[in-house]
Amino acid sequence: MNQQMKVAVLGGGPGGYAAAFLAADLGMNVTLIDQEPNPGGVCLYRGCIPSKALLHVAKLLDESRHAKAWGIEFGEPKIDVEKLRAWKQSVVTKLTGGLGQLSKQRKITYIRGRGSFENSNTLVISRANGGGEERLTFDRIIIAVGSHPASVPSLKLNSPRVLDSSGGLELADIPKTMLVVGGGYIGLELGTVYAALGTRVSVVEMTGGLLPGADRDLVTPLQRRLQKSFDSIMLNTTVVGIKEDSDGIRVTFEGSEVNEREKVFDKVLVSVGRKPNPVPGVENTRVEVNQRGFVQVNKHLQTADPSIYAIGDVVGEPMLAHKASHEGRVAVEHIAGHKVAFEPNAIPAVVFTDPEIAWCGLTETQAQKDGIEVAVAKFPWGASGRALTLDRVEGLTKLIIDPKTERVLGMGIVGSGAGELISEGVLAVEMAALASDVKLSIHPHPTLSETVMESAEVFFGQATHVYRPKSR
Repeated sequence: MNQQMKVAVLGGGPGGYAAAFLAADLGMNVTLIDQEPNPGGVCLYRGCIPSKALLHVAKLLDESRHAKAWGIEFGEPKIDVEKLRAWKQSVVTKLTGGLGQLSKQRKITYIRGRGSFENSNTLVISRANGGGEERLTFDRIIIAVGSHPASVPSLKLNSPRVLDSSGGLELADIPKTMLVVGGGYIGLELGTVYAALGTRVSVVEMTGGLLPGADRDLVTPLQRRLQKSFDSIMLNTTVVGIKEDSDGIRVTFEGSEVNEREKVFDKVLVSVGRKPNPVPGVENTRVEVNQRGFVQVNKHLQTADPSIYAIGDVVGEPMLAHKASHEGRVAVEHIAGHKVAFEPNAIPAVVFTDPEIAWCGLTETQAQKDGIEVAVAKFPWGASGRALTLDRVEGLTKLIIDPKTERVLGMGIVGSGAGELISEGVLAVEMAALASDVKLSIHPHPTLSETVMESAEVFFGQATHVYRPKSR
């Protein structure tokens, strides 16, 4: 049956290509449509991968400067922007080229172009570079068209000095000054890169804290560090006007914490979130799209049109590549007739700043908002031998635990390499592990992963390296 099934995937990002590859592995006849030369999507071409390449450079620069505290002093680095851009692009080219090879090995028909629905079982594809139009019929299709940077109408200015996240990653130059509009993870990651390269970075955030929605005890160590590396962080502040003049972009601020109502910056990076991309021709199907532009799906990722599925950023928050990949696999398995549903208990989120912040499952903030009784067990990295050897003791690991059942409901980490540590929390939440399971799992010493085990020990009042008696 699978060999006769014609499956089309519209969009070649981490959700789209994961779905296409699995469908091919299951023996289906697969066509993957995307406008880029190879699969990869925004994540590989203009998002996750190039930003992490630059963040690695930023961390190296920061550590070279920090080494002075250990008795090792380097000269001021010389930055070759052109070579740095080329290295970043080489990473992108290797990964996307590799995906192209994997697509060919799986005998997937890859069409470079733009697809639009003619009806529920037909796409009209406009091939890239004037390659003409063709019609593609299918039995099932998975929409994976992704998202784009959100814009603020009042901040729209036709100037190369005003960038979105994609423009910021181009790294056209290293400006002397930059304003980042938005204190979310994309803005802070890019701000970290430019600050490390020598730009005087300012951040403006309309709410009372960076990374709105994240637990404050995780954000505080990051904010303290950014206050040293950034020129300024303006909270409870909005941008009410921008205009270009001979000196740069003149920005007007409004808010209770504003020191200077007007300031000029060489570049302004607008990073206020992302919006789902429209689905061309969706009105010719029974697919339902809500007021925010998200395609409506059930737990199988199936739309109101039985032959059409949708995954990734286009179906809603959180807009994360790993979430899209798993949704793609669920959609394909449902098409194959398997009994599956997308019902995760923990989707990890990672902010790749320095220090990194990561969390999964139930957060302390959400528990308070929903009135859920939880116990919070925290282990400070100041008590971690490994953190001391790294001179990075500002970190914190915490578990969110059901006080009655002792089940692990969530985990939060701030510190160097937090993104590499959070997966243990995901597994604990998904497997319904108890705090005692984590406590009794032997962790290697000395490591940062040890802080997870010791957080569980804190819950029982038995942590070796901190004295926190359990209240009776």
